[in-house]
Amino acid sequence: MALVTGLGAAALAAPATGAVGAFPDPALPAPESEVNITGEPFTGTAPDGSVRGYVDAHSHMFMEDGIGGAALCGKAFSEHGIADALQDCHSHGAHGETALLENLTRHGSPFGTHDTTGWPTFTDWPAYDSLTHQQMYYRWVERSWRAGQRVLVNQLTSNGLLCSINPGTYQDCDEMAAIRLQIDDAYALQDFVDAQYGGPGEGWFRIVTDSAQARQVIADGKLAVVLGVETSEPFGCKQTLRVFDGCTRSDIEAGLDELYDLGVRSMFVCHKFDNALCGVRFDSGSTGTFVNAGQFLSTGTFWHVRSCPADEPHDNNPGNVELPEELDWLPVPPRYPSGTVCNRYGLTAKGEFLVEELMERGMLIEVDHMSAKAADRTLDLLEEAGYSGVLSTHSWTDERFLDRIYALGGFATMYGHDTEESIAEYERTADARARHGVAGVGFGFDMNGFGGTPDPSDGRVTYPFTSLDGGSTLDRQVTGERVWDVNTDGVAHYGLVPDYLEDLRVSAGEPLTSDLLRGAEYYLRTWEAAETDARG
Repeated sequence: MALVTGLGAAALAAPATGAVGAFPDPALPAPESEVNITGEPFTGTAPDGSVRGYVDAHSHMFMEDGIGGAALCGKAFSEHGIADALQDCHSHGAHGETALLENLTRHGSPFGTHDTTGWPTFTDWPAYDSLTHQQMYYRWVERSWRAGQRVLVNQLTSNGLLCSINPGTYQDCDEMAAIRLQIDDAYALQDFVDAQYGGPGEGWFRIVTDSAQARQVIADGKLAVVLGVETSEPFGCKQTLRVFDGCTRSDIEAGLDELYDLGVRSMFVCHKFDNALCGVRFDSGSTGTFVNAGQFLSTGTFWHVRSCPADEPHDNNPGNVELPEELDWLPVPPRYPSGTVCNRYGLTAKGEFLVEELMERGMLIEVDHMSAKAADRTLDLLEEAGYSGVLSTHSWTDERFLDRIYALGGFATMYGHDTEESIAEYERTADARARHGVAGVGFGFDMNGFGGTPDPSDGRVTYPFTSLDGGSTLDRQVTGERVWDVNTDGVAHYGLVPDYLEDLRVSAGEPLTSDLLRGAEYYLRTWEAAETDARG
């Protein structure tokens, strides 16, 4: 059932109502990163009662406590200050020469190096093409909030296999242990920001656990932070040789109860590796070859691939790309057919049970990363139940599923692509939104998620510029001695998301930017509908 209806452009173009000047000057530690933005965050709602603001439905703010604690260098915040928070990893060596993942992905060679100094120079990181350095320091996120962001879905994530083979690992490789650590991090940051603004409940970073609370937080001009889970083997639901798996239905129920009590409201059923719940949508190219090798080490089997029709939902082709010689110790995947392929592995009986349990709790269900076969069956279950709480948050499902997602009352956001690619996806998917009266879009920047962020804007952004919502003025962002410019640096860190959106405004114009400002409203509508559906 479609519970979304179009919002009038005039309503959203009108000024928001409510008090301004509601935020005191924060008691910041010194030294600290600048935000380089003037103007008060807007509060209240549009004249029709809808909230305004853009949404990032998929990022990883606390990845420093995922994959064993050494996959991402630097922390989202530190009570000891920015110099403590933004340090490189000891495992990278004195000059970055031992940073295997960084050097393979950024330089294409294990002999690449980088300047490991963080604060105050930041010579080589963070960068749009550096996958292993913190991009979500809290002041950078604050800049995006002040520029109009009103929803951040923080995906709690880890990967036990990558943890076990990553140099420098020092934390528990159990994925649920990592998720608990990241939940603790989120609440600790909320307390940290509250202390700057006068005490409990006063800060801009607000973890929300239901849609009504989120709506109020946004109307108050603050950032509604939703906790989600995106991990490969939730609740120990690992599968080995397609025969043995590591969880029971009781494990799933108990695990969901724990996550719900801790504030989690959104969840993926599978991620990267096939598990005891469902098969995954493959990665492609060299990444696909690397992840497939990890799939073998984790499960004892490579992906099971079959050719399938190009005009039906399908998965990415994992390809037949050779791994670099530095990874020649990894198992070599089999040769796969060219053209359109599908994962033979779909949603298991335990996967169906998890989907049913998520519906019962009114939680949001992510179909991204599911194989086409698994996503198809999941949507069947949601349609049979008339359940609206379905999401696709970072362009990781076949676009042919969008009609079914929107028809249910679900919501979809785009990956944080380079500007031209984002505009192309927005235009390509416009008909699906129009068919179902959906006037809101958003992004899943997947920041700190090892996917890369948008590249330089080629001189299209002129500083200073006005935020999308029209209420603030932004200049180049400064952290320590480093001055960032999206034209030359791309989206090197989260504080440059507003600069990227300015590039979209310049390049695509008002229709896209207006739909972005409707994103928070449409995300809340999906969440509200899920809660209503769960109550019956």
